[in-house]
Amino acid sequence: MTKKFEIAIIAHDGKKADMVQFVNKNKAILQAENITIIATGTTGGKVATIGIKVKKMLSGPLGGDAQIAARVAEGKTKMVLFFKDPNSSHPHEPDISMLIRICDVHNVPLATNEATAQLLLYGLDELK
Repeated sequence: MTKKFEIAIIAHDGKKADMVQFVNKNKAILQAENITIIATGTTGGKVATIGIKVKKMLSGPLGGDAQIAARVAEGKTKMVLFFKDPNSSHPHEPDISMLIRICDVHNVPLATNEATAQLLLYGLDELK
């Protein structure tokens, strides 16, 4: 895998700590030279505290989910890891649904929980 590979990470408030822990556990994969990490604002800020270089978009409720969806549609983002909190309501649910739809339309892998995200990263690591 020699091409640049952009991965988006997003986590609802109740899942941000889980995302930070997940990213920390997978640093070896995510810090590869050809991988770029983008994230919604708050998630990106939290992930950056563990030494991961991340390009931050807006916060999800302020349009970050839509920004990432646009990058998926443009062919820039190749994978989305979105730790959704199924036990909370989210005022920006239409943006979340749109992001999921855009991933489906453009055949971009999307994980909405840690188990699926880990499988996607294992597959990515195999491509190296």
